[in-house]
Amino acid sequence: MMAVLLFSAAMWDGFSARPVLDPSEDGLRTRPAYEVDAIQYAVLPDFPVAELVEGADKDRKLDIAMMVWLARGGGHTIVIDSGFYRPQLFKSWKVRAFVRPDEAVARAGVKADEVTDVILTHAHWDHADGVYLFPKATVWIQKDEYMYYTGSAWQPGGKHGGIDPDDMAALLRINTQGRLRLVDGDQEILPGVRVYTGGRHTWASQYVTVPTRSGPVILASDNMYLYENLEKHAPIAQTFDRQSNL
Repeated sequence: MMAVLLFSAAMWDGFSARPVLDPSEDGLRTRPAYEVDAIQYAVLPDFPVAELVEGADKDRKLDIAMMVWLARGGGHTIVIDSGFYRPQLFKSWKVRAFVRPDEAVARAGVKADEVTDVILTHAHWDHADGVYLFPKATVWIQKDEYMYYTGSAWQPGGKHGGIDPDDMAALLRINTQGRLRLVDGDQEILPGVRVYTGGRHTWASQYVTVPTRSGPVILASDNMYLYENLEKHAPIAQTFDRQSNL
């Protein structure tokens, strides 16, 4: 539901955009290293941990930092997940310290129309709702995710919990504008930036790896909410496939 992350042992220590070498079939090739920033745009207070970690104490609660991620390098300015902003969503959730996602990104020095790419890890409202705030960006989403939530999810027997119809309408418009890219499984979608399916928080959720000077940053999104999921080998509490999530 929210953009809690997993990242590599190399934390935020001034990652530069200096190129690094990457082994390939053709020998060593140069690929970009990115700067990655975590940008908080809101807080959901007192959220039940049992809705994040299967089997957790139902009385435990925590404040969730709602995040988008900004990756810069290789000629690309990438926002990973787009947050939310539409007024109707605030009726169902208690939200604190809110800054509209595009304005939060601007505070990091990037204007909305300077964002070249938006990678959506999945179609839930708190990840996809802000996609239209970045008007010139190419938007990347798993093909199966897009096809399901703009189609079969709304048919009898389909599941569309956490999906806002306005967000799907926005993705349809972005597609007709020629700005949508449908990703078919695990692959490199931008120089050095790879996406992977697995976890099945939604129909075809994905996570992202971004190379930096200090090593890869893994943005797990909601495929793994907390380090507790990893340390206890406990699946997330909201998944289509518990075994896949492990």
